[in-house]
Amino acid sequence: ETLSVIAEEYGFKVEFVGAEVQETIPVDEDDPTRMSSRPPIVTVMGHVDHGKTSLLDYVRNANVVAGEAGGITQHIGAYNVTLKNGKHITFLDTPGHEAFTAMRARGAQVTDIAIIVVSADDSVMPQTREAINHAQAAGVPMVFAFNKIDKEGANPEKIREELSQMNILVEEWGGKFQSQEVSAKKGIGMDQLLDKVLLEAELLDLKADPGKRATGVVIESTLEQGRGYVTTLLVDGGTLRKGDILLAGQYSGRVRNMFNERGQAVEEAGPSMPVSILGLDGAPNAGDHFYVFEDERDARQIATRRQQLQREQGIRTHKHITLDEIGRRLAIGDFQELNIIVKGDVDGSVEALTDSLLKLSTEQIKVNVIHKAVGPIAESDVLLATASDAIIIGFQVRPTPGARKLAESEEIDIRLYSIIYDAIEEIKQAMEGLLAPKITEKVTGTAEVRETFRISGVGTVAGCFVLDGTIHRNHKVRVIRDGIVIYTGELGSLKRFKDDVKEVKHGYECGLNVEKFNDIKVGDHIEAFEEVEEKRTLEG
Repeated sequence: ETLSVIAEEYGFKVEFVGAEVQETIPVDEDDPTRMSSRPPIVTVMGHVDHGKTSLLDYVRNANVVAGEAGGITQHIGAYNVTLKNGKHITFLDTPGHEAFTAMRARGAQVTDIAIIVVSADDSVMPQTREAINHAQAAGVPMVFAFNKIDKEGANPEKIREELSQMNILVEEWGGKFQSQEVSAKKGIGMDQLLDKVLLEAELLDLKADPGKRATGVVIESTLEQGRGYVTTLLVDGGTLRKGDILLAGQYSGRVRNMFNERGQAVEEAGPSMPVSILGLDGAPNAGDHFYVFEDERDARQIATRRQQLQREQGIRTHKHITLDEIGRRLAIGDFQELNIIVKGDVDGSVEALTDSLLKLSTEQIKVNVIHKAVGPIAESDVLLATASDAIIIGFQVRPTPGARKLAESEEIDIRLYSIIYDAIEEIKQAMEGLLAPKITEKVTGTAEVRETFRISGVGTVAGCFVLDGTIHRNHKVRVIRDGIVIYTGELGSLKRFKDDVKEVKHGYECGLNVEKFNDIKVGDHIEAFEEVEEKRTLEG
């Protein structure tokens, strides 16, 4: 705001842009004639003891090509498997849903389908609920794997019952979610599970153009002794080739070597394929996008500019929602949403607060409680808020030190309450600010054009006499000819004699020019007006 005021004083207009707005990154358009199916990208999520690792191990080891020793040994964070029917699936081996959401917070929506693993001899644990909420917040379809079906005491029906209480109905219960009873250790039901993943992928109709220059996402990167920076990439469009010039986050370089998940050298990687590459001059962050350039110098220039911006700014180009910010944050169009994460001390409080918040939804604003749970505010809550642009409400709980630190760096609004009424009241007041204000016009002054001058570099300047009210430099104006509005815009300048002024009152002469309009004639009227915003309430 201060910048705008100072700039206006000196006759300049300030435009705020994101750090990457002016970068000319060459992204090829998809060619409809080259579009072909790509393998689905799948993330396995669930409670730590429910068998995620066993499931991934089974998939890895079952995928041994005939005549080749050993399964996938390289840990590269992602691997592509070939099924018995010849089809492919790419698995992301991310450590839990926190990593999935952290990548989403960086703008990388990598996953097509989530497999949610639930142990059939246990129950739907808080971590499972959290994984489901994270997947739903990302809009990712889910397939449920009821694991450890071979164990004594396995009761998948109980799991279906618990899921139904979360409004998750599996197909056997008349819902839309596919599920499969499996034993990842013994391989029972695993082929059927993967078939269901492929069926889900068919519904999504996943396609990409392999013929264009590659784009994609960084999965992970490390500095390895003797090899330099090793970066795992997932191609989402086009084909990446050895020798390509890459920009990934703040780093650039030429692809010197490429390896698949088996550590074998490859020459190229198409859509949905993961590869490890050597050649970047640094370690980009997980979730950074990568692009292929023709010219190494162009890629290096943008990388250098990004590093410079990062150093200079230390500020975020994307500001997250806060209760104070809500009043100023108007979504495009009339439909507005407010995402909230609720954490509380006991289940009863969490449910009561959630119900009350959902009741605040109106025709204009929809309140979404994207995650609710008992317990302190954790780092995973802050990551979810970052990715989903949500605010966090804590009732009788506090954030962990790690969560507090992360919330500060990500600028996430955490509100703590000990009385439910206070929480509801504060959110309601903030939402009233979120309603698009009613805009009314107020005419502040009228001037008559007495003579016109043509000035090179400026355009037409009108010598005017103010008939009524006051002409303000920062108000909008209409040019009226014979009672008809012929142009609406902004003043380019407002002067008294040779001095720039902020306003000219009734009965005085002035010189003005209208921005982007030069067809002013003697006898025209200039009407100045301001737009006044009136706050609306949820009732009115």
